[in-house]
Amino acid sequence: MDNTQLIYLDNAATSYPKPSECMHRALDRYLQLGASPSRGGYDLAREAEDAVSEVRHALRRFFGAGADYPVCFSSNATDALNTLIQGLTRPGDHVVSTCLEHNSVLRPLHHLRVQGRIEFDLAGFDTNGFVDPGDIAAMIRPQTRLVIINHASNVLGTVQPVAAIGEICRSAGIPLILDVSQSAGAIPIAMKSWHVSGLAFTGHKSLLGPCGIGGLIIHPDLPIRPTRFGGTGIDSANLFHTQTFPHRLEAGTLNLLGILALGESLSYLQTPETRECLIREMALTEKLREGLSEIDGIDLYAAQSLENHIPLITCNVRGHVAADVGAILDGDFNIAVRAGLHCAPLVHERLGTAPNGAIRFSPGIFNRKAHIHAAISAMSIISRSE
Repeated sequence: MDNTQLIYLDNAATSYPKPSECMHRALDRYLQLGASPSRGGYDLAREAEDAVSEVRHALRRFFGAGADYPVCFSSNATDALNTLIQGLTRPGDHVVSTCLEHNSVLRPLHHLRVQGRIEFDLAGFDTNGFVDPGDIAAMIRPQTRLVIINHASNVLGTVQPVAAIGEICRSAGIPLILDVSQSAGAIPIAMKSWHVSGLAFTGHKSLLGPCGIGGLIIHPDLPIRPTRFGGTGIDSANLFHTQTFPHRLEAGTLNLLGILALGESLSYLQTPETRECLIREMALTEKLREGLSEIDGIDLYAAQSLENHIPLITCNVRGHVAADVGAILDGDFNIAVRAGLHCAPLVHERLGTAPNGAIRFSPGIFNRKAHIHAAISAMSIISRSE
């Protein structure tokens, strides 16, 4: 399929296109190394392990973690969040979260509650899409084991006041877990200074890496248990899974190619040219917001201002089902967006957009003004159709 004419505005789902130079460099290095990290004492295996360690160090720096914070790789943020939630909670525990969460948080919490293992409360959000830190504080009980929040909403694009929530959690002695699936690579993150105890990330969105690689970074004192067991390449004579980090949370062979590609994309994101692209990305989002707001018949959600926002706009065309609008944008205008509930059903319930959801536009660093003009024009045409 020829995608050269495609206007891709679904970067909140996965970034596209990927920076090809990063992928090529990662593949070249992978083909050169080849060996499995931590699975041999010969030079090539040690070199592969060193390459993985380099990416761990890069991730600590990128997310503002401490030098002693373990970095554990996973297949994606959902995998990392499950590890954190199930590895930290015990029967009788209470968890505080929000109605802005993705199903990668909501479903594990619901699953554990149905099993009778935990209880949880969800803080709401205001009309602008923000959680009040005071609401989080009010929900904390003596049995509260952790607070887990979505840094940036994948439906509304709003960035939550993590520093204030982190201070509340620090004062209460409760770990704060942060889902940075949408914010990582789009805005700066300061894990240590925000008092974040655990952070879950995925590589394929604004980090510009491939699918199938993600992970978690944790405070060294966070008492997380492994939830899966198997080979780690160390302490093989012991039938109990090792408790040393990062191997405690990394059962099985690592995705070396994905890790190398993620390391390349982290370097790419920190070049002056890419930082300029990120600034332009928000400018394009503002232009999109302004253009859509001027079209009669379009409802925007939590987009009165793009302050404390990632590049994401969600809307609906009155009288039209979101899925139909998405199909028209694709079929008639060659514009790719995400239509539906965005795996965040509680957000849409509170917005009044359930069960059909809404249209989500999420520009990326490779979009141009012409793409935004085309999207605004297409939505104007759709809004006037019957």
